[in-house]
Amino acid sequence: MKLYTYWRSLATFRVRIALNLKGIKYEPVYVDLDGGQQHQSAYKSVNPQSVIPSLVEDDGNVLFQSMAIMEYLDEVHPNPPLLPKDPRGRARVRALSLMTVADTHPLIVPRVRNRVDALYKVGEEGKIEWVKHWFAAGLDAYESHLSRDEGTGLYCHGDTVTMADLCLVSHAAGTRVFKGSIDSHPTVKRIVDRCLADDRFASAQPLRQPGAPVGH
Repeated sequence: MKLYTYWRSLATFRVRIALNLKGIKYEPVYVDLDGGQQHQSAYKSVNPQSVIPSLVEDDGNVLFQSMAIMEYLDEVHPNPPLLPKDPRGRARVRALSLMTVADTHPLIVPRVRNRVDALYKVGEEGKIEWVKHWFAAGLDAYESHLSRDEGTGLYCHGDTVTMADLCLVSHAAGTRVFKGSIDSHPTVKRIVDRCLADDRFASAQPLRQPGAPVGH
């Protein structure tokens, strides 16, 4: 099994955690997003969308989009489960996951930042402010949901890890990459700190991957 990955890809971070939790071994294949390798024919033949992650199974089947990959892994390798058994619980976990996967992360990826700059000439400083705004909005939404909902336990949903925790941790990591903080969001911080105390989460962090800037 091969995972096409890049150190700061938050979507790939989520998948790395899922693979670690499931105990699945994989071969990392590094795609330099900053160098534009995702647009080269070698990678476009794997994923025509030119985004990562892509997970290629031993028989050549290609999986793409982080949430679809996580759910697939959960179905094929059901232990430990990443989704609750009850329909309402699954709906809540998916909704919490989508707050990152659909509502925040898509707005901060390089192709969006670069398009904003091309249209409105905001420059590097403006692009960073754009990113910080959306990460902060996502943190506010997470804190509001998690702090008020009785479904929240030691983790986002109950007392065991679910897919929502993988997405929340990736959101927190992205916040920190852009010099933001989660300290003013106590429920978020409590859950993220608990997750990162687990080496299966911690070892998958962006700044612990090959190619990450030293001393960041």
